[in-house]
Amino acid sequence: MAKRLFVGGLPYTATDQELKDFFSSVGEVTSATVIVDKYTSQGKGFGFVEYADDANADKAIQTLNGTEMGGRKIVVNEARPREERPSGGGGYDEVGVEEEGENVGKNQRLGKNY
Repeated sequence: MAKRLFVGGLPYTATDQELKDFFSSVGEVTSATVIVDKYTSQGKGFGFVEYADDANADKAIQTLNGTEMGGRKIVVNEARPREERPSGGGGYDEVGVEEEGENVGKNQRLGKNY
């Protein structure tokens, strides 16, 4: 069964191919993805690597965690499933609403009436 690894501390300029090449030193990588900002396309400093062989994934954690890639110390560990996030947009919660339902500013909530 394939094992997916989380890789943190990546250089912001890292590419999928560079990540794959770096982790291929341990064994065959089935996929490597650098997470990028959807607006700027710049790397967010983390990504995921997947190995078909669990033994290679475990070896990657042991040998590559704490090493440097592109001048930055990386963190390598087993990826966890993404936690479910509540749906819906932002907006006011109870902190930003007075009892009568009137929206108030931060300073008013803190008792500072300027």
